[in-house]
Amino acid sequence: MEENKAKIREFIGKHIRGHELQDDEDIFASGFVNSMFAMQLVQFVETAFGVAVENEDLEIDNFRSVDAIAALVERKTAGTPA
Repeated sequence: MEENKAKIREFIGKHIRGHELQDDEDIFASGFVNSMFAMQLVQFVETAFGVAVENEDLEIDNFRSVDAIAALVERKTAGTPA
């Protein structure tokens, strides 16, 4: 899980310069995410972790923070061979 969080932090960090992002920080409430970046974030999750983000996964709570995204990835990869 920590490795996943590091990947997520690195990706988001490229778009949020000059801010030290906390894993539980709400990136939507803090104004760091616009609709274009939200789409890039979904695409990143699918590509970086080899998971399919389904319509039912497209809840803001699944993408609100590094912790939330990592939890989504964990759920999506549970039961799949590493």
